Amino acid sequence: MSTIAMLQMKQQLSKMSEKQRQEISAFLHRLKQDSPAWKKEMSRRMAEMDAGKKFKLPKIPARD
Repeated sequence: MSTIAMLQMKQQLSKMSEKQRQEISAFLHRLKQDSPAWKKEMSRRMAEMDAGKKFKLPKIPARD
């Protein structure tokens, strides 16, 4: 995507209602969860937990 197209998309998003932005955010989150990289990372984390490696909530890294 070109820089201009990205700027236009951001401008359109800024004009949307909060509800519309929430819907776009949910859509983008679903896209991320469907990516092979995300699935691989979640599998890795689950394997660590199954092996007994767990963390307390403050030590869990933030998701993007």
